[in-house]
Amino acid sequence: MAQVWKNRLKELVTYKSALLGMGILVILIAISIYTIITIPYGEATRLWKAGEGFWIDNPRNAQPAWINFFSSKKLPETMILDTRKGGVGVTKIMIPLRENMSKVRIELSFHYDYDDFPSEINLFFTAKYDKSSPHISVYWIKPEGREIKLKDWGISKTETYYISIDNKLANKMRAYLSNKLGKEMEYEITPDIALFAVEDESILKLETVKPLKGEYKMVIEGTVFERNSDVNAKLVVYGKVYGIAGTDHLRRDLRIALLWGTPIAMAFGVVAAVSVAMLQMIIAAVSGWYGDWVDFILQKATEVNMILPFLPILMMISVFYNFNIWVLLVIVITLSVFGSGVKTYRAMFLQVKEFPYIEAAKAYGASSIRIVFLYMIPKVLPTVIPSLVLSVSSFVFLEAALAMLGLGDPLAPTWGKIIYDAYDNGALYKGYYYWVLEPSLLLVLTSLGFAMLGFTLDKIFNPKLREM
Repeated sequence: MAQVWKNRLKELVTYKSALLGMGILVILIAISIYTIITIPYGEATRLWKAGEGFWIDNPRNAQPAWINFFSSKKLPETMILDTRKGGVGVTKIMIPLRENMSKVRIELSFHYDYDDFPSEINLFFTAKYDKSSPHISVYWIKPEGREIKLKDWGISKTETYYISIDNKLANKMRAYLSNKLGKEMEYEITPDIALFAVEDESILKLETVKPLKGEYKMVIEGTVFERNSDVNAKLVVYGKVYGIAGTDHLRRDLRIALLWGTPIAMAFGVVAAVSVAMLQMIIAAVSGWYGDWVDFILQKATEVNMILPFLPILMMISVFYNFNIWVLLVIVITLSVFGSGVKTYRAMFLQVKEFPYIEAAKAYGASSIRIVFLYMIPKVLPTVIPSLVLSVSSFVFLEAALAMLGLGDPLAPTWGKIIYDAYDNGALYKGYYYWVLEPSLLLVLTSLGFAMLGFTLDKIFNPKLREM
């Protein structure tokens, strides 16, 4: 028996399709192992269900960073300058004035060398004081030296200045530019465009406006009124690309769900396929061997189960009960056990039952359990392996389909959940194609790997197919 399996393995590696399929599966398994080691499942679910505030430093709906390698325009990446962390372009000076008063001056400078505008600009403040809040003024200095006063006010202990949606600033910039150029603008300019645009006639139309490259600086000047008071600032100039996978509408890094979707999909598909195939074989073998009323009950149960609509029942259960993905796996296996495979395997076992070696086993007193599990099932198992491998992808797509319908595990970061969020937020309509294509391609790749391996195994274990 060992020699037979060894010969079939040698034959398997002679097929290019099998090698390609196994190569794909090896890559997916390697990704799964890497994911489990580097991002524990509990950490992944915690990050995935975290609110937008946790991911506030990430751009919203950003494409993958590798898009820049294929784009004629260099899209901006996110730049973060934080006085608490320091670094290049960050300076902070505290100058004592009188009594408990001090003057604060913060400079945040960066070089902008991109062909498109940032998606957002936010300024985050953290202030330390007891009673009297610090008063600050914020200025923006463009590469040509023009200084723009953005805002001045008294800040609280934690405060965010959303520069991109400051309507007063937008109106002020629109009035200034229209007066400077002597023409009215043809669109509603936003601060993230006005603060970075070349101030010539190209700015009058959205189709022609272009960013001004060079050194930008944000200057924050303020006064603190208590001895131990302090002010820190963090400027985030959000880009339009991020990481290897991009971000979603909640600024979450899609890499987490794409990575964890791999071991979840592989585990779900393989466990479901193997469990269903083995349980169906056992039921079919018991039915074929014992016959009589045992066969009658098992076959009637199979026939009743076959006429029940599998997917609607599963969807109904998912709607009424919220459960995690592993409970879903158990339910899928339970609903699939008495499937059409029982009929197919039973027909095989009825033939195996008449083989001479089965009669010999009965003659020397082998028990029914021994005959079923040691003589009948091993005889049929090789012919089942190809269909087992092919069925893995169907279970992978089943889990993804339930998640896409909003019926899967709400906390599990899976490929189907990504597609569901993309659909729910109009990703294709808004042009965020990467949001849909990335998980979809991984689903297709997984299916392709199992399909190529399964079809090759079918040729090996079913010699009639070699003639086709």
